[in-house]
Amino acid sequence: MVGGLLFGIFALLLILGIPIALCVGLAAIVTLIVTGDVPLTVMAQRMYSATDSFPMMAIPFFIVAGSIMEHGGLSKRLINFASSFVGHLTGGLGLVTVVTSMFFAAISGSGPATTAAVGGMMIPAMEENNYDRKFATSLTATAGALGPLIPPSVLFVTFGVATGVSIGALFMSGVVPGVLIGLALCITVYAISKKRGFVGTNVKFSWGNLGKAAKNAIWVIFMPLIVLGGIYGGAFTPTEAAIIAAVYGLFLGFFVYKELKIKDLPKIFVDSALTSAMVMFVIACAQSFSWVMSNYRVTNAIAAAIIAVTSNKILILLLLNVMLLISGCFIELNASIVIFAPMLIPIMNSIGVNPVHFGCFMVANLCLGLVTPPLGVNLYVACGLMKIKIEDTVRWLIPLLGVCVAVVLLVTFCEPLALFLPRLLKLVN
Repeated sequence: MVGGLLFGIFALLLILGIPIALCVGLAAIVTLIVTGDVPLTVMAQRMYSATDSFPMMAIPFFIVAGSIMEHGGLSKRLINFASSFVGHLTGGLGLVTVVTSMFFAAISGSGPATTAAVGGMMIPAMEENNYDRKFATSLTATAGALGPLIPPSVLFVTFGVATGVSIGALFMSGVVPGVLIGLALCITVYAISKKRGFVGTNVKFSWGNLGKAAKNAIWVIFMPLIVLGGIYGGAFTPTEAAIIAAVYGLFLGFFVYKELKIKDLPKIFVDSALTSAMVMFVIACAQSFSWVMSNYRVTNAIAAAIIAVTSNKILILLLLNVMLLISGCFIELNASIVIFAPMLIPIMNSIGVNPVHFGCFMVANLCLGLVTPPLGVNLYVACGLMKIKIEDTVRWLIPLLGVCVAVVLLVTFCEPLALFLPRLLKLVN
């Protein structure tokens, strides 16, 4: 009964268009009022404790680092480097978009930030070179979904805090799947460009141009190496790494590339604070929702229901992939993790799925929700840049999302793709 009431209120509020944070928060509050056996002060305590965590401090600093990348000229140098590497090929500008998104993702950890920073320069460039503007928009949004998968990642931090799984191991689990999705997108872009006549840049490949572009971008390329190297070398924690990434970005913007100005800082910090506040509020409300499920044993009932339907590992994993993909379409990603991860971890343990592997394919599925209508955030960002309707992108999204789904399924059923690097670094058994 409690589970039906909780999810019924949540679904009703979601249908009415209420913001997701209020949906989960109000559903939890109304459920407690109706049951009447738990004081509402517990809600405030759960919301506070959800964000009162040292690892959670990594989220605002990674968001700041991504904003600095966008305003400090760092993303422009990544684009120039990627262009010198693959820009001359058929569909070169599309390939540059994917490769740059992979690099940017390794710094910002955010899908919308990656889409905005890369799309702001690459979508107009593709349109000027006679690329279909709807294709350019769809590609930029899809490539931006790599943001939360390639480490460092805000979603992996949220998953680690919600479940107690090693954040460092989660970071490493996303590397191979992220690269595979990037390669799959590159192959798809090349095939589409070959058929449609989308050309590369007019600049021929040369080792000299590549070396010059690499030299110009070398300090940006070092950023993820410093962050991840420091974490796995034991020099600092993920939270300290996020702070270092933000400070390093400021240093590059002010003193190395000199494109960041004092007047830019208020906008950077205000925008980052607003984004961070939104994410933290969503997590706090989702944690209260998750606590209500746990307190009234709703999670146990759902787990038992899934096992009752089938105990076949393959069917359970397929079912979870579909559920997570749909969740990513309608529910904010951090909220999805806080609500569903603690509930699903016992099921994963019962069928022998490593928690790090589960975290990897859960985040990968949710990332696809960033570009899946009707609520794909990346789509809104990319379509906003080009002033086109979301429904106009569907034709091009189908092949791009199709290859992404194929890779996610491969990662789901081929555990070593997610656990190879964590095991190599002795982060998991």
